[in-house]
Amino acid sequence: MKKNLIIWDFDGVIADSEKIWIKNRQDVLNERFNLGWDFDTTNNYLGGMSDKSKRDVLNSLNIITDKEFWEECLKRDINCIKNKEMIVTPYVEDVIKNLDKYCVATGGVFTKTVEKLKSINFWNKYFNETNLFTVDMVEKGKPEPDLFLLACEKMGEKPEDCLVIEDSLVGIMAAQKAGMEVIAFLGCKMYQNDEYLSKVKNLGVKNIFYDMKDVKEFLLKK
Repeated sequence: MKKNLIIWDFDGVIADSEKIWIKNRQDVLNERFNLGWDFDTTNNYLGGMSDKSKRDVLNSLNIITDKEFWEECLKRDINCIKNKEMIVTPYVEDVIKNLDKYCVATGGVFTKTVEKLKSINFWNKYFNETNLFTVDMVEKGKPEPDLFLLACEKMGEKPEDCLVIEDSLVGIMAAQKAGMEVIAFLGCKMYQNDEYLSKVKNLGVKNIFYDMKDVKEFLLKK
């Protein structure tokens, strides 16, 4: 059945940027706490989450972070954005420009997400204040459904009429809790392994894509 609204995650879907934020948090964690975490360990604990949710996970591990910790993470993130380190997912613009109604619902905060969209020249071309929804607009981030429910409400749609494009496990779970159809986009190399694919399939996701050309074809058939 055709969906009225396509809800995009940003990091790992519109741009191959999730790995940048994970690496920055890995570095700061190891510098501040001498954890010795590698990238995979950091991603296993923190991947796909907002910083607010990341902080809660770290607290549960008795790794207590302060304001300075997150300010340092943000400083490194902004430097990466300014240095144009984000790579736009191939053919994603071709998908977006052929959609009737769409928005972004991301675990990033509003100000940082605007900078990310500006850096890839998507701000005011495809996204603006009317169709950008960020974690600082809700009480709980992914894997809770709050953000996706806010997006569909503000865009004037019902959950069953929305389709979410996600890459992270917590994002997929959030979409499912919201009662929305979800497709998993695993085009980033960090997700291209049998273990991650198995985790996605275990969540019951049937539509899994590695190329935005295939996403476009899937959406055109809806």
